[in-house]
Amino acid sequence: MKVSNIRSYADLPLFLNAKLVAQVLGVSISTAYEVMHEPGFPTLRVGSRMVVPKEKFMQWAEEQSGGAK
Repeated sequence: MKVSNIRSYADLPLFLNAKLVAQVLGVSISTAYEVMHEPGFPTLRVGSRMVVPKEKFMQWAEEQSGGAK
């Protein structure tokens, strides 16, 4: 299992790339890309790059956990 070096919400940048999504979720980068392509995942495309706004990522995570914080 991957260990995240992100210790708090404040440690996250405003936009997360696939590597950071993988770290936060504790999954491989290929799994992060799969999640980022799922319908309903809040991915933004900037040219060919995919990023996730921090606020939207946290909302998505809360929805996935049934609203638990």
